[in-house]
Amino acid sequence: MEKITVSQIDNIFIGRPINLEIVSNKLFCTFIQKEYLDEAISEITSRYSILYNKIFVLESKQTQEYICTYNIDGPNFNGNIPYNTILVHRKKETNTLYTINALNTLIKSLNEGVVDPNFKINWIDYKNMILLTQNDTLRKVGTKIFKIISL
Repeated sequence: MEKITVSQIDNIFIGRPINLEIVSNKLFCTFIQKEYLDEAISEITSRYSILYNKIFVLESKQTQEYICTYNIDGPNFNGNIPYNTILVHRKKETNTLYTINALNTLIKSLNEGVVDPNFKINWIDYKNMILLTQNDTLRKVGTKIFKIISL
């Protein structure tokens, strides 16, 4: 079976322009191989105004990829995002990153097939993970902080 990387999952935004109205202060997640990490960080910081002056670099032992997370300043955003980048949301208390599709898939799996926006998720079960979907299947990728870059 061919190994699938995180960057191949939930890639609905990769290489596509995004409407500026929905981008103001959004969290982006760029997946990169270790050997290209410095180059990717350099490109991200040269192209965008990063809010909070921080890039969090996570590592995944499962996929052997590094994940750069950063908030983009919407007014200075040009409408295109880097390759292998998705828009994510974050549950701060548990350091859980997720896409909306993954959240809906998770709720559906926990709630007898029903997507209910009021369903309560026990976020501690997903601590230090990225929740993604692939072919309508939930994928949980464990992460840990590799480094925090202060700009």
